[in-house]
This record gives sequence, structure tokens and C-alpha cells, in this order.
Amino acid sequence: METIKANVTLDAKGLACPMPIVKTKKAMTGLDAGHVLEVLATDKGSKADLKAWADKAGHQFLGTIEEDDVLKHFLRKSSDEETVEQKHLHVINNKDLEAKMNAGENMVILDVREEAEYAFNHIPDAISIPLGDLENRLPELNKDNEIFVICRTGSRSDLAAQVLTEKGFSKVVNVIPGMSNWSGASEKL
Repeated sequence: METIKANVTLDAKGLACPMPIVKTKKAMTGLDAGHVLEVLATDKGSKADLKAWADKAGHQFLGTIEEDDVLKHFLRKSSDEETVEQKHLHVINNKDLEAKMNAGENMVILDVREEAEYAFNHIPDAISIPLGDLENRLPELNKDNEIFVICRTGSRSDLAAQVLTEKGFSKVVNVIPGMSNWSGASEKL
């Protein structure tokens, strides 16, 4: 196998979402345009997360090589003209979402965390579609519904909300801070 040269290697092994993205963002700010960052990770969800973040931030996600239990992600830093990280404009906090749920409002809660995260703790009746599967599973969602997107901290759900909006969903809201601080009704394993 051909060796891929990276200008900088970031060790994110053992870290769970959102830390691989947080550390990658920080590492990218120190790179020159055109340089390649190698991110070593063990979080299986990091591939979809980093690809989605790179796409939204304007950087180039080159690919992932899996060696044993380590994922080696390669990202190329784009020039300042190419990069403008976007945030989804419509947000709601946990308490306001809980109030809407308690009022019996008609809504869809879309949980974009990994299946294991969802299994251990999720909002009742939330639909589980991990961020990495979202584009392939769009037909499962109705564009007419108001969709509240949730993850652990609001990062993956922000990316998912942007994807949904780009695909023609007009009533999409990102839930911040998400399941990390959720105190409402939940179903646990």
C-alpha cells in the first residue's frame, strides 16, 4: 500500500464526539493552505463526522484508511477564500423543545447520533438516523414535517440540519445543547 504523506498528524484516539472535530478544527487553523492533516481516531462515527465538517467548512476530506482499530482520516486545508464554516440558523434549546413536546405539538425528532448512543439513551419516539447515513435515508423523512435534529452536543445535528435544508426540507431546527444536557423524558437501555 502506498504511504500517504501528511504535513501534521493529530492523535484523537480514544476520544468520542465531538472531540475529534474540535481538535481537528483547532489543528486546521495552524496549517497552511494546501497542507494535509492526518487525524488518528478510534471513534467509528468520526469518519462521517469529519467528512461532514470538512464539507461544510470548505476543506477537502481526502479519505480514510483503516488499520487495525485505528481510522486514519486525511483532510486538506483549503485557502481562506474557499472556507466559510456555516451554522444552521434555526436553533432551539432543550427546555423549549421539551415544552413543545409536553404541549403535544406535531413534530419529528431526528436523532443523528450513532446507533449505540441512541440505544443507551434517547427521546421517546425519536427517529434514529446516524449522520453518516442521513443522505441515503432522506426518503424516510417527510419534507412537510417540522424536524428537530438532535445529537450529543449540537455539532452533528448542526451539520445534519444543513444537509436537510440543502435537500429541500424547510422546517428544520437544530437542538442545542442536545442529549448531553437532556433532562426531559427519555428511554434508556
